[in-house]
Amino acid sequence: MLLTYDAQDEDALRGLAASLDGLNSFDLLYDIAQELLEMNPNSAPALAYKARALQKMERLSEATIANDQALLLDTNLGLAWINRSGLQVLQGKLPEALRTSHRAVELAPNDPRSWANKGVALLNFNRLAEALEALDQSLALDPTQLFALQMKCEIFCRIGRMREVIPLVQHALEINPSDVTSLTQGIQALRTLEMFDPLQELAIHLIQLMPDNLFAWENYMRSLRGLGKFEEANEALDRVIELDPDDVRFWTMKADTLYRLERYREAASVAEHARQIDSEYPPAYRIHEKALKLMYQRKEKKKR
Repeated sequence: MLLTYDAQDEDALRGLAASLDGLNSFDLLYDIAQELLEMNPNSAPALAYKARALQKMERLSEATIANDQALLLDTNLGLAWINRSGLQVLQGKLPEALRTSHRAVELAPNDPRSWANKGVALLNFNRLAEALEALDQSLALDPTQLFALQMKCEIFCRIGRMREVIPLVQHALEINPSDVTSLTQGIQALRTLEMFDPLQELAIHLIQLMPDNLFAWENYMRSLRGLGKFEEANEALDRVIELDPDDVRFWTMKADTLYRLERYREAASVAEHARQIDSEYPPAYRIHEKALKLMYQRKEKKKR
């Protein structure tokens, strides 16, 4: 039990439900919503809280049923309209989600989630300027809303405003240092900007959270290459290839890294393997030819 409350006091339970919703404690929110419904089966707010908990628990069909029941009881309940717009996005009902999000904003203009859902609905129709406005409104109401920050980052990534992604990601990671979505967005932006020191830092962080994540290892390896740390990059490439042994790009990068380390015989061998994976991948042919040339030049020098 998180808090002590009078089990007969419906208002106290609804206040607790609102707090749990804000804390993202959705299992407990579901339990409190059920208690509310035992006290009052026709409580629209209780049904809306139940729907919200079920949505976050990825039980979308049950969430939709509970939320529809809430709206039948109270057609002006803002939370239920916020729920509906979010559910419709998740269910791929995009035109309906956009219409519903407008209604949610009308009924709950001070709830940041209504604006965030509107932003996502607009984003799905590629109305990016309007989506940004809605997300900015959401963040003005609650600067710590992680979902709105993530969606704003996604828009900036789409339109190539990578430098603006960085402070948003930093803010998101202050809120939740383990947020994989924000880490991924930050890595994408830093790689595009060729900011290899912070790229290495974020990639290491993501590897710590997800040790078998190919995206994290690839970008860690790329950061090392960008910093000229080819010995370390070569070791990282072994892990990348272990995770994806059939990608010609990684074998070619392994060959190129060995070439830069002046290990020409190994580079030629690895490049030959890359050519076997994809006989029409030009970079593998180029590094193979370069490595063979320098390997034979080195042999000739030794003979002299």
